[in-house]
Amino acid sequence: MTAPINRLLIANRGEIAVRIIKTARRLGIHTIALYSDVDAGAMHVRDADEAWHLGPAPARASYLDAAKVLAIALEAKADAIHPGYGFLSENSDFASACEAAGIRFIGPSGAAILAMGDKSGAKALMQAAGVPVLPGYHGADQEAGFLRDQASLVGFPLLIKAASGGGGKGMRRVDQLADFDDALAAVKREARAAFGDDHVLLERYLPRARHVEVQVFADELGNAIYLGDRDCSLQRRHQKVIEEAPAPDIPPPLRQAMGEAAVAAARAINYRGAGTIEFLLCGGEFFFMEMNTRLQVEHPVTECITGQDLVAWQLTVAQGKPLPLTQDEVVLRGHAVEARLYAEDVGAGFLPASGPIDWLHWPDGIRIDTGVGAGDAVSPYYDPMIAKLIVHGQSRAEAFARLAEALAALTLGPLVHNGALLLRLCQEPDVLAMRHHTQWPIPTDPLPVPDLAWPLATLWLASRQRKGQAPGPWQQTDGFRLGAHRHWTAAVRIGDESRTLTLIETAGAIEWQGIRLPYESGTDYLRIKAGDAWQRYPVKTQGQHFVLPLQGRSLPFCEDDPRHQARPDHQHGVSTGEIRAPMHGIVVALLVEAGQRVSKGQALLVLEAMKMEHNLRAEQDGVIAALHCQQGEQVSQGNVLVQLSPDKDEQTQADGA
Repeated sequence: MTAPINRLLIANRGEIAVRIIKTARRLGIHTIALYSDVDAGAMHVRDADEAWHLGPAPARASYLDAAKVLAIALEAKADAIHPGYGFLSENSDFASACEAAGIRFIGPSGAAILAMGDKSGAKALMQAAGVPVLPGYHGADQEAGFLRDQASLVGFPLLIKAASGGGGKGMRRVDQLADFDDALAAVKREARAAFGDDHVLLERYLPRARHVEVQVFADELGNAIYLGDRDCSLQRRHQKVIEEAPAPDIPPPLRQAMGEAAVAAARAINYRGAGTIEFLLCGGEFFFMEMNTRLQVEHPVTECITGQDLVAWQLTVAQGKPLPLTQDEVVLRGHAVEARLYAEDVGAGFLPASGPIDWLHWPDGIRIDTGVGAGDAVSPYYDPMIAKLIVHGQSRAEAFARLAEALAALTLGPLVHNGALLLRLCQEPDVLAMRHHTQWPIPTDPLPVPDLAWPLATLWLASRQRKGQAPGPWQQTDGFRLGAHRHWTAAVRIGDESRTLTLIETAGAIEWQGIRLPYESGTDYLRIKAGDAWQRYPVKTQGQHFVLPLQGRSLPFCEDDPRHQARPDHQHGVSTGEIRAPMHGIVVALLVEAGQRVSKGQALLVLEAMKMEHNLRAEQDGVIAALHCQQGEQVSQGNVLVQLSPDKDEQTQADGA
């Protein structure tokens, strides 16, 4: 048996680092955190027994600097390194370097990572092991013309995927041959930036397929088992949004066949530790996609249905001990669902966001895996995931209902996040009926303002007037009435919508749409009684605005002047021609030159943020008047990157109008 682990270095950050620290502390293991400049005060640094400075904020100068991480591990006298997921977790050279230095790498061998990290080679290994694989091209010839010919043979639609990829990065769907070259160039750029390797593979794209993955575990004694499966079909941009376990609506024989195929895949490379075999399920057939040679973001749902701590299993296996269970002893109980809470602007195409978290209230009664708290911030340098909300129920319906209830109670701001979308997905009929798939279109159209928000905002503004706080000049009405009733009137703006409402108050209650709602108000909250239950709504102040948490959303509202008229330029939709950076990022490609004529919708440049590429496009026909950025330049949100002058003919017509 290998010597015990007494000192563990965590080569990661955020919620996974916090999670590893929690399990290690329960096992009596001393924890060592790493941090970049921007993470000096982060939760994982605060929670660890000790912490070492790693380097500047950019990941390549800190968390991806394998030599520096290993040097700190040696100096800190760590027995082992846990890489979490992302960063160095699937870096075969780093795993091998740890082994050579006498430090245990909490994961598989470098050889196993290398075998599965090369997706082309992995497909060949799986075929040899009898695991079904998708048709495609997985060879070494990377010449663009040759790949185009292979794409024609594979057929459309197809996926171009980074051979060393993962996490949905370095991947493009192509529906016709005419789009292949541009998509290939984009995938190669993303692959070089994220993985340092621009080799790609091609594979058939299955419409309406489900993404089902199997959790495998193996030890150094030759034991290998699977711990159930997960459905991860709810995705945007090939990245998972909501995951659940076990995968629903799978006949037992098919479930067993996938589990046994996953174990065969692990045995084919003499695997050790936690791994995930990802399959595409279409009808009654399943096909190997890839193996993630690490712990998955969605591992908590497997922990919930098995009652096991998978991080503890990793540490057990790394110390040469046998797996805690045999296959026959694995029992699955109930259903679990996990929602990934991201800092992102859903309405703007899931653009990643960053910024401070000034207020935060997590819902009670569920598991929250997070690396941030109130007063922390989401950095533009790393993945924008804020937290994972995990619910376990006796049935799938119960788990989704409890998750929806939790998301509705979430209060977080002013950072923009996808909480409202997650709540919406938990209530979507297609999702609840298991009619969704990997290509199912996630709804991103703006949600209407909840009806209850209007009387709550009106009541808040009116109660401020009653307490002597000066209202706006257009709201100088004291609401006084002779008799039992009192009327409260306020002009309210919620987001981009305005209304003027009058509420009737009597005996500590308001009347709204024929419903009588008893209420209480404090300096920072409202309470409304609906039926027999009181519901508390904390209200946050942001300058002249207020924020109301309701149904999983943070709704900004303020007093509004009903006489307000839109400015002429807004009325006529005149554009400034400034193309600004929608988020912090790096300009990885300039696609135009100064003086070039462009068309509306034409891609002008490619901005990489959070390891994903985003095309910035012309908002109108025109001419590139100036470029305010260079390829390779780091830019900040709001920076003007391109100045576009309108087309002269269109400008003449507009002036004449």
